[in-house]
Amino acid sequence: MTFGRVNPKFSLEDQGITGLGEVFYNLIEPALVEAAVKNGEGTLGRGGAFLVTTGKFTGRSPKDKHVVKTDSVADTIWWDNNAEMTPEGFDALYEDMIAHMQGGRYYVQDLTGGADPAHSIKVRMVTELAWHGLFIRHLLRRPEREALDHFVADFTVINCPSFKADPKKHDCRSDTVIAMNFDRKMILIGGTEYAGENKKSVFSLLNYLLPEKGIMPMHCSANHAKGNPVDTAVFFGLSGTGKTTLSADPGRILIGDDEHGWSDRGTFNFEGGCYAKTINLNPEAEPEIYATTSKFATVIENMVFDEETKELDFDDDSLTANMRCAYPLDYISNASETAIGGHPKNIIMLTCDAFGVLPPIARLTPAQAMYHFLSGFTSKVAGTERGITEPEPTFSTCFGAPFMPRRPEVYGNLLREKIAKHGATCWLVNTGWTGGAYGTGSRMPIKATRALLTAALDGSLSKVKFRKDPNFGFDVPVDAPGVPEVLLDPRRTWGNPEAYDAQAAKLVEMFAQNFEQYLPHIDEDVKAAALG
Repeated sequence: MTFGRVNPKFSLEDQGITGLGEVFYNLIEPALVEAAVKNGEGTLGRGGAFLVTTGKFTGRSPKDKHVVKTDSVADTIWWDNNAEMTPEGFDALYEDMIAHMQGGRYYVQDLTGGADPAHSIKVRMVTELAWHGLFIRHLLRRPEREALDHFVADFTVINCPSFKADPKKHDCRSDTVIAMNFDRKMILIGGTEYAGENKKSVFSLLNYLLPEKGIMPMHCSANHAKGNPVDTAVFFGLSGTGKTTLSADPGRILIGDDEHGWSDRGTFNFEGGCYAKTINLNPEAEPEIYATTSKFATVIENMVFDEETKELDFDDDSLTANMRCAYPLDYISNASETAIGGHPKNIIMLTCDAFGVLPPIARLTPAQAMYHFLSGFTSKVAGTERGITEPEPTFSTCFGAPFMPRRPEVYGNLLREKIAKHGATCWLVNTGWTGGAYGTGSRMPIKATRALLTAALDGSLSKVKFRKDPNFGFDVPVDAPGVPEVLLDPRRTWGNPEAYDAQAAKLVEMFAQNFEQYLPHIDEDVKAAALG
C-alpha cells in the first residue's frame, strides 16, 4: 500500500523493489515528525524538535564504507582510501537486504543534491526510519511539489539499519555496511542508525561525479558579502577548527556550512540544511544555531535531555561528544535564498594547531595552497582521546579524506587551476594555540581570529607588510588592525624561543613525512612548496 506524492511511472515497484508493506512517498515535515513519534523512534522536544539517539553508532563508520569495483571505475577510484567490494558481493547484499525489507514500512524522499540545477543530481532516499526521512529532507534540497510528479532519480540510496550484513557473503568488513555501486547507481546502508551516513553518501557520490565535469567538490562552508554574491569566501577545515562558527558571520550571507561545488559559474551549496555540532553550544556565541534546537522538526541527535521538561544538556557528552542538530537552511536568518555565490575571492584553510607553531594567519601562493590542501592538517590534544598525552597531528587530505573516492591530486589540481583562473587569495588560519603548545600556551583569541578574517575578506590585510615564515615559507602579516603585533609572530609569544624552534622543527618534519605519499603525483612548484 502506498501513500503520498510520487511520479506514477517511478515508484519503487518500477525500480524492481517489490513486496514491501506500507510505503510513504515524500511526506513533509509534520507528517514525518508524527510518524516518527508514533513509531517510537524518538521523543518530541521543545518547540516540536525531534529528539533521538542512534544506539551503538554515534558517528560515521568509515572502515565499513565500500566501493564496488567494476570496470567503469577500477582505474579512477583511490583504492588505498576506499575498500573494494565485488559486484557479486553487492548483488548478494542487495538481494538479502530487499528480502529483509519484505512487508516492512518504508519512507521515500525524492530530493536533489546541488543548488545549481545545471550540476545537481536527483537522489531517491529509501529509509526504514521516518526520522531518517526527516533528516535527509533537511540536509538535501527539496524539489517543488509539482516536480515530484515527474521525478526520476539518478541514484537511489536504501538505508535499513535493522539489516545486518554478512561479511563473507557480502564481501564487506562487518555487519555494518555502506556500499556504493556506480554502475547500478545505488548506495546501500545497513546496520547503523547514525543519520550522517545518509548525507555523506551523497557527498561522496558528488565527489566522484563532479570532477569529470571540471567542478571542484569541496568539504567547506561558504558565505558572501551582503548584496554582493561575487565577494564569496569558502572555509575549509576539519572538525573543531571553527568552520561552521567562523562562516556564520552575521555581517555576511551564509551560502552553506559544509559541502559545496565550484564550477565555471561560481560556488553552489550541495545541501538544503545544516548538520551542526551542539556540544557546548552557546546562545551568546552562536545564537542562531542555538535557536534551531527548539524549532519545529529540527532533529536533535544523541543529546542528553531532561525526561520531564525536555530541556537539552549541551555540556553532557555521556552519549557522545558528536551530538548534533539537523535543520533546514532557512532556519538561519542570514542564509542565502539561492545557496549560490560567485567564484571564491578568498579561500580560508582552517587548522587547529595544538603545537603552538603556526601563526594566526598566513597568505599562501597557489602551490602552497595545494600543499596545505593535500595535507589537511589539524591536531588532537591531550584529554580528547584515551592515551593522548601530547598534541597529535591529524592529516586528512582535502580536509575530508573519508569522502574522497578519487585520488587527492585530482581535487588538488582542480583547486589550483581554479585559483589561478579566478585569482582567489588563499589564507591559512590557525584557531589553535599560541604562546606554547596545548597545556602550556593558550587558545588563539577568537576576537583576534575574527579581526584577521575581516581584514582578509575586506582586502585591507593584503595591503600590510608581510614577512616570510622561516618554517613553512608562507607570508605572515607583520601588523594588522585590532590584533597585537606580538600575536602575529608565534615565536615571540613563547617564553622560550629555543623551545619554539624545536617544536617548529618537529611539526615541519611531521608535515614532510605525511606529504611523501604525494610527491610522485604532483608538479615541481608544489614539490618546492613541500620541500621548503
